[in-house]
Amino acid sequence: MAEEIVNRVATSKLKTFDLEEIYPDGKRVLFDIKDWLFQEIILKETDFRAFVKNHDWSQYKNTFVAITCSADAIIPSWAFMLVAAELTPFANKVVIGNLELLETVLYQELLEFIDFRDFTDAPVIIKGCANKPIPNAAYAFLIGKLQPIAKSIMFGEACSTVPLYKAKK
Repeated sequence: MAEEIVNRVATSKLKTFDLEEIYPDGKRVLFDIKDWLFQEIILKETDFRAFVKNHDWSQYKNTFVAITCSADAIIPSWAFMLVAAELTPFANKVVIGNLELLETVLYQELLEFIDFRDFTDAPVIIKGCANKPIPNAAYAFLIGKLQPIAKSIMFGEACSTVPLYKAKK
């Protein structure tokens, strides 16, 4: 008589947290103000304000925007703030920085609103493989939320995990 095969992973108390599952859908935009600079190096306030005034900001509706300047220029803070002020009514989120910073901020905010009670005293696996751009900082934020409550934390997949933390008994 053949022995029944038991899926021990499916019957274990392991809890999996997949950061990809909370990834907010929506277009990401890197808004580069370089093209609004004189010779891509000098910000002329009058010209810059004219570009801002005449730009169609509605095209950024429901997007996530990172404002940057890829030119090697000294840009005053107010210039980034002026662009952010125009984007804010349309975009879901606006940051001043690159796309990685944008993703970092999104994850930091998302993790603040998650109820982690289901992970209390549980062995937790933080899913490792992702098809979406999950910044390393998001994993650190998640560790900060899980470590005070989880029994243990591992990284990877149930079939092959890397241990990260085990609560003291």
